Amino acid sequence: MKNSLLKLILRRLALGILTLLAISLLITVGVEALSGDVCTAMMGQMASEDKVAACHRTLNLDRPMHIRYVEWLVNFVQGDMGKALTNHREVADVIGNRVGNTFFLAIASALIAIPLSLALGVVAALYRNSFFDRFISMVTLSGISVPDFFIAYILMAIFAVSFGIFPAISNVDEWMNLSERIIASALPVLTLTLAVSAHMMRMTRASIVSLMASPYIEMAKLKGVKPGRIIVFHALPNAWSPIIQVIMLNLAWLVVGVVIVEVVFVYPGLGALMIDAVFLRDMPIVRATAMIFASVYVILNLLADILSMASNPRLMHPK
Repeated sequence: MKNSLLKLILRRLALGILTLLAISLLITVGVEALSGDVCTAMMGQMASEDKVAACHRTLNLDRPMHIRYVEWLVNFVQGDMGKALTNHREVADVIGNRVGNTFFLAIASALIAIPLSLALGVVAALYRNSFFDRFISMVTLSGISVPDFFIAYILMAIFAVSFGIFPAISNVDEWMNLSERIIASALPVLTLTLAVSAHMMRMTRASIVSLMASPYIEMAKLKGVKPGRIIVFHALPNAWSPIIQVIMLNLAWLVVGVVIVEVVFVYPGLGALMIDAVFLRDMPIVRATAMIFASVYVILNLLADILSMASNPRLMHPK
């Protein structure tokens, strides 16, 4: 068992490293393919060719793309993210506070979405085909179908414009206390919670319902065990493997999917920073933010596989 788990971790780590390498290369080629560069973005389209060429020499943009990419990769492996092209600040300093803001959104949303989804999934499975089950299914299907930005604008119109309960623009800073930060981040957190809860709830319900026809569940029913106890103590423990998979994938999406939500609510996180950096063609910041998002996604996928195998050891010995 230990050898199988170790082989899985090493294999996933190797694939994760190759994935990160491919993403960094794709990001570089994609941004380079866009019209203009950081010099034209800062100086404007009307800047003379001599000034643009001088800017290229100053920022070392006159060298071939592959040479700049290899230099960045060598420095990045050593822990050096480089300097921003627009303000010449260290990239690590630029993204420092932004990382905390983004992870605050993701963690707060996860703390609400995971227990809520599990509870609704269990109750829907317990009362399947009832009005409550149909209502929850309709709501979750709507949540899956509606784009995140549309949910964000609806919540903004209701809670910020109509009732004025929460601010429409999430201005957070490092000097805010926890209660102020929660109020300022309420709408982005609610948007992300609604976006991911639907997937987790439906997977929880589907996993439990599929197990309800198992022989050991039928035996528990014949013994007179109450339906709630059957689901919580007999079905749910055996349904953890697919539930964990979908939870971890949605947690990964929470970190990556904050980009749109941050832009809508003008939230000072990594997603908004990456959008601004792409607009200004600031390659070091674009690469750094993309690698953070990709690394989190790879790590959470690896963790999902490990937890799934730990909850269901049969997965380590496929037939």
